[in-house]
Amino acid sequence: MDLLQYGVPFVFPQQPGNVVRGVPTAHSAAPLKKLIESTEHYVWPYAKGTVRRHGIQPLFNTVMQAVELDAQLYELLSLVDAVRVGKVREKNLALDILRKRIC
Repeated sequence: MDLLQYGVPFVFPQQPGNVVRGVPTAHSAAPLKKLIESTEHYVWPYAKGTVRRHGIQPLFNTVMQAVELDAQLYELLSLVDAVRVGKVREKNLALDILRKRIC
């Protein structure tokens, strides 16, 4: 948990980029989507995506193929992205959910 909380934002930093087509992530995806209302939304760039928002690069190039096969992995990686790019509230909510799921 310490690595997720303190290390991931520094080891895998990310700044939202241009508006692109992709798959929602961070607080734009479940489970944070239900808890946070925001005007800023993020996606992983993906040609088959259905949403146009600010793009952020996933942790690995093969994330899209993996999350298409595993909904739980998709939620976990979205929570990690909230830790990477979110504001304090988003980060804290994501970390609380990750603690409950992992520990």
